[in-house]
Amino acid sequence: MNDSVFEHKMTVVENQTFDEERALYGSRHVLVRNVAFDGPADGESALKESSDIQVEHAFCNLRYPFWHDHQLEIRHSEMTELCRAALWYSDHIRITDTKLHGIKALRECSDVVMEDCDIISPEFGWSVRGIEMSRCRAESEYFMMRAENLHFSQVELKGKYSFQYIENGVFEDCNFDTKDSFWHAKNVTVKNSVIKGEYLAWYSDGLTLENCKIIGTQPFCYCRNLKLINCEMIDADLCFEKSDVEACVTTPVISIKNPLSGHIWVPEVGEIIMDDENARGEIILQKNKKCACA
Repeated sequence: MNDSVFEHKMTVVENQTFDEERALYGSRHVLVRNVAFDGPADGESALKESSDIQVEHAFCNLRYPFWHDHQLEIRHSEMTELCRAALWYSDHIRITDTKLHGIKALRECSDVVMEDCDIISPEFGWSVRGIEMSRCRAESEYFMMRAENLHFSQVELKGKYSFQYIENGVFEDCNFDTKDSFWHAKNVTVKNSVIKGEYLAWYSDGLTLENCKIIGTQPFCYCRNLKLINCEMIDADLCFEKSDVEACVTTPVISIKNPLSGHIWVPEVGEIIMDDENARGEIILQKNKKCACA
């Protein structure tokens, strides 16, 4: 369906500024274009409880614009630092080429697709169920906590405490600069990515990393069902403590401490610490050979 036919079926709201409370509350089948939600009345919840909404080239400078919405598409828009908690309790959302710069921008939403977005938002993505994110850049603390069913591709992230308590995720070609990430994560696969930061993936269950570069101290402690396939580990010490692990590491490691069970293939280890009688993991020094876990 071409745009002109699609727009004919929708009410078009354009070239206006709204600052009152619930300015377009409960709207249905509306195209909102070249609109600003801003002004001295400082009203909240502009499009609350709306459905089948298309928003493009919108400037959102007021709080809570998209709560309890269904079938929402946002394109080429900006949510400023003052646009707090922009999208909550909404579903079937697509956001493209948009800035989300307010705190807690996305929470308890479902069926979300994000492409080419710029995110500066602490506590972003909490308890989201079903999100695809590609070619996005994010700065956030506690990013995506308790989210489920994630698929990320070419995402860059900077910030602490990311992906904690998530379940069922696939991450490909990503670059994460973060600490304490993937804590308590379950059933997660990371491929062809860089993860930089301290204390990676403690208490995770069912985490697989393939062809990744892992940078930082004390990664992968207290893990269950951990698997590394042809991964680099840089500046990594006290690795794998109390973990159930099958790992093929392609670079030397500073130290490995008390792996609980499994096997770790590594070309070189500066120090192996085995001072816990329950630690039964096997460390296999081998160079230039294909690991059994690959």
